[in-house]
Amino acid sequence: MAAHLQGSLFDQTDEIRLGPLTDVRRTVLGDGAWIDTLPGWLAGADALFGDLAEGVPWHAERRRMYERTVEVPRLLSYYGQGEPLPHPVLERARDALSARYADELGEPFVTAGLCYYRDGRDSVAWHGDRIGRGAREDTMVAILSVGAPRDLLLRPAGGGPSVRRALGHGDLIVMGGSCQRTWEHAVPKTARSAGPRISVQFRPRGVN
Repeated sequence: MAAHLQGSLFDQTDEIRLGPLTDVRRTVLGDGAWIDTLPGWLAGADALFGDLAEGVPWHAERRRMYERTVEVPRLLSYYGQGEPLPHPVLERARDALSARYADELGEPFVTAGLCYYRDGRDSVAWHGDRIGRGAREDTMVAILSVGAPRDLLLRPAGGGPSVRRALGHGDLIVMGGSCQRTWEHAVPKTARSAGPRISVQFRPRGVN
């Protein structure tokens, strides 16, 4: 199932390992929302992309929209609380994030949702993770990206200028504070040549 990935010139290793979280940089968005970013948190990200692309039980979904059923433009896989993740480094990443944000979040990350963007035609529309507790409580969603970079856009929920971050090749972004309630995020389609990307979204209990 793996699409062709143009490897990163800056990640020429097959050893899959996490770096420290000490260099995370925070950007305050407003309305109580913030994002933390750490480029290249994961070394060997291209090797992990290959393992996940081939080893994860990906599936397509269809959803009802505007009186018709459409195919979701990306492949999906989900690991609930207590389920083993598809690669040991993802377990370590979840544990490291839980430890790093323990004081602010007050609970661990327990689930992992994976999205496979096969090319520039795959996307996710503007949304916040507002199903469950994310609709009424401050929470966090941490995203680890492997594969080719794609733009993640964020904008205020009521509309306004967007913030853009290109994520891939082991980059980390954490959306925290009120971000899921007061801001929206999206991965838009692109007509530019775009290689495949997999994002891993770590969430606390009851946030979707």
